[in-house]
Amino acid sequence: MKNLRFLLIGCGRISKNHIAAAVANREDMELVGVCDPVTDRAQKQAEDYRERTGREVPVYADYRQALDELEADCCVIATESGYHAAIALECIRRGKHVLVEKPMALSTADADEMIAAAAKQGVKLGVCHQNRFNAPIQELRKALDAGRFGKLVNGTARILWNRSMPYYEQAPWRGTWAQDGGTLMNQCIHNIDLLQWSLGGEPDVVFAMTGNYLRDIEAEDFGAILIRFKNGAVGMVEGTACVYPKNLEETLSIFGETGTAVIGGLAVNRVETWDFAAQSPQDEAVAALSGKDPADVYGSGHNLLYADFIRAVRTDTKPLVDGEEGAKGMKIILAAYQSQQSGQPVRFDGLRFASTDMSTKDIKQ
Repeated sequence: MKNLRFLLIGCGRISKNHIAAAVANREDMELVGVCDPVTDRAQKQAEDYRERTGREVPVYADYRQALDELEADCCVIATESGYHAAIALECIRRGKHVLVEKPMALSTADADEMIAAAAKQGVKLGVCHQNRFNAPIQELRKALDAGRFGKLVNGTARILWNRSMPYYEQAPWRGTWAQDGGTLMNQCIHNIDLLQWSLGGEPDVVFAMTGNYLRDIEAEDFGAILIRFKNGAVGMVEGTACVYPKNLEETLSIFGETGTAVIGGLAVNRVETWDFAAQSPQDEAVAALSGKDPADVYGSGHNLLYADFIRAVRTDTKPLVDGEEGAKGMKIILAAYQSQQSGQPVRFDGLRFASTDMSTKDIKQ
């Protein structure tokens, strides 16, 4: 079967994971171009790919020129968050399948437009929530699907990390409402996605308190969110970029009538608690996932995410994290922002909000 041809748009901090995924999936895909306005960054990723595969990759500064000149089946968008929607829509309108980094957009209107455009063009839209492919998270999902938790009661996502001012100063778009949002949208969105996925995926009401305590940025460096789901379960989020002196943990805890699971470590890659009323053959496999973090504490989820996206394109089925799924975590955060602004709970259904609807006065302490 012919390899799918991928164009990578955006060669910043996260792009190394996309190069690694392209290398890992080279039997099924080929990288046909890399693009970044800072061409030195694109050249670096092209050289990395060539060294690992022996394949030369052209470098572009303008993604539109790349789209004009290259024959690509799929576009991967790994630019600043504020550009995701516009670039994705351009690629979709040209008939390309799109895999976009998180968050897929910074407004509910843009996310909805991306989903509708992909459906109209008959192309796949996937979102990079690669932590769903972490081995402990996959085992958690199996237990949820098997009903091992019984009635779900609550869950907690804790993201206790550090992002110092030099991190924000490296790229002035970070921490801005127009291009990024704060720690909830940037650092915490992956675990928020896992929390909503685990607790039923149908949020009802969102209430939040957020603030800017230590970092000189527009958006929040700390946020706490309460989410009631339509099935009655309650989700709680504690997310911060202010932990001293370095990242402490990223933990997902799920509690039910007949089961408790805690997936932790620095980046939800280690089983810390696994306790169910009834034993299962699954428990032996899970035991091997406890103890230490893997060598790469952030895991290699992009590799499996790409494989799943390639499968979806070839079989004309949904990727695990399609546009509708990818929008949920983002919309929870936008609801949290609206709640911070209004001081009131926000209904998830019918939410219409953008990060740029916020202002500095909405968030400062």
